[in-house]
Amino acid sequence: MPDTPPRPAAGSRHVVTSDPERIRALAHPLRLQLLDLLDEHGPSTATRCAGLTGESVASCSFHLRTLARHGFIEPAERVGREKPWQVVGQGRRTRWDAEEPGSLRAVTELARITVERESARISAWLDRASTLPPEWLDASTMTRATFWATAEEMAQLTAEIEGLAARFDGRAENPALRPEGARSAHLWAVAHGDVDVASSDGAVAPVARDDA
Repeated sequence: MPDTPPRPAAGSRHVVTSDPERIRALAHPLRLQLLDLLDEHGPSTATRCAGLTGESVASCSFHLRTLARHGFIEPAERVGREKPWQVVGQGRRTRWDAEEPGSLRAVTELARITVERESARISAWLDRASTLPPEWLDASTMTRATFWATAEEMAQLTAEIEGLAARFDGRAENPALRPEGARSAHLWAVAHGDVDVASSDGAVAPVARDDA
């Protein structure tokens, strides 16, 4: 493992890595859950994480140390005898790199786990939709679109999607920035080209769109 853990690049709030070993360190459901908890609740001890996840303190402690060893979290300021952990940066991005053998496989393994977790979360949201206030139902959406695009246009779309939630930066860390009535919300999007569709050679295809 490299000696220098990943840190947010200058001008970026995210930890970005293409290192297969570090990406594989993320590819564990409990570690992803622990990162979510630290993102949402701020610095937390293994004991607090155990209470929030239902896992044992020993298990949480082990996985927190693993995340720290790979540079995704770090010790926070101690409060008395407690030893809390905090995230490094304000998010994580994993990228495949043609010059990093194994990086694509590691990224796809992590992506599969993410798809499973997000699918379960969305299903749970749908199961409880009847309990939500009407204004929150009206404000929520599930959108699907099919279109023709070049790789360059897809890259631009990806950048635009990644920046959609930037307007809410800082609210997770600083509750004072949250307007009255704000609650935790989620955006999950996947943009990809079909693997078995040839170039259109300039043909224009209609856009298929399904909104719910």
